[in-house]
Amino acid sequence: MARKTAASAGVSRSRDDEVEGLDSTEDDGLGEYPIDTLLIRTETRTVFDVVRRIRGGGFVMNPDFQRDFVWPPEKQSKLIESVLMRIPLPVFYLAENKKGQTVVVDGLQRLSTFESFLGDKVSLHLPEQESLHRRKFTNLSEKLQNRIEDCQLVLYIIDSKVPERAKLDIFERVNSGEPLTRQQMRNCLYMGPATNWLKTEAKTDLFVRATGESLDAGKMRDREFVNRFCAFRLVGFNEYRKDMDAFLARSLELMNELSEEQLNDLSRQFRLALENNFALFDRHAFRKHQPHQSELNPINASLWDVMTTGLARYPTNVVSRKADNFRERFFTLLDDEEFNSAITYSPNSTKCVRRRFELGETLFREVFGDYPG
Repeated sequence: MARKTAASAGVSRSRDDEVEGLDSTEDDGLGEYPIDTLLIRTETRTVFDVVRRIRGGGFVMNPDFQRDFVWPPEKQSKLIESVLMRIPLPVFYLAENKKGQTVVVDGLQRLSTFESFLGDKVSLHLPEQESLHRRKFTNLSEKLQNRIEDCQLVLYIIDSKVPERAKLDIFERVNSGEPLTRQQMRNCLYMGPATNWLKTEAKTDLFVRATGESLDAGKMRDREFVNRFCAFRLVGFNEYRKDMDAFLARSLELMNELSEEQLNDLSRQFRLALENNFALFDRHAFRKHQPHQSELNPINASLWDVMTTGLARYPTNVVSRKADNFRERFFTLLDDEEFNSAITYSPNSTKCVRRRFELGETLFREVFGDYPG
């Protein structure tokens, strides 16, 4: 049976049109989560108290997804001026992680400004306010210093017990800057050895070559794909339960507890998978395609899941020896209507995830035989 393409089937692609086979969970909203169960509380703290917590490491202030501190001196100065003029500030949104830290969701630039100014790292740029222009915090009168330190900030804090998907939905709704992707949010909430590992693996020449530079690094789409490999390799497709956000987060939690030796072994598996896939399919790796096809189709996330985890288990010499047989059976699998549907339509459903892995496992066993778990 002729295989349907994403275009002919009317399947929508990602925003950058470089990825196929992703459910668009980013627009689903809070859905099944009643608002009174989301454990969002309001706290009021002074600037002095918040800066103290920042300096003590209680607030996560510089995750990769938040751009480096970019407010110019003029904008920082306007914030301090607003406080001195007693102009109410917008609320701040934060989220607790499982380490007990408070992650800044919305308000990083404002909080960074307070920390910098109270630390005498910046001077005010207010040429129209002669009494304030070019002054640092310690150059202000005690009265004005107290006014800044005593300023009340309203914090909305998302509890760590909030379900992963709901947390990311809230995260997405309240961020007032450039919209963030789910992976950028995860990168903040699970910072540690895991997120550093994703960053390292996504920057290798091997990864860039195997994915054809099709994954937007700025939106961390590349790290999301690496994250998917880790989730299906470490947690396993049999443990998947409908929610990709929770599944990917679970793998990051696990990775943050792994030893350096274990992470190095995971890296070896991942790079082996990339080498094997690229050796078999060259620039068409992880993409639906026909033998001898010249046109390059979008990378398919669901195909990536199956092919990376599957080919992470075999030495390159074994794959090379059976390459022709594997490619023949692979193209037969792509022509299978059930498999094609499972990597194209509602790909994040439990049924589709399990079915495509089951069919993929059959392929690997038929070609390579049994392998250690």
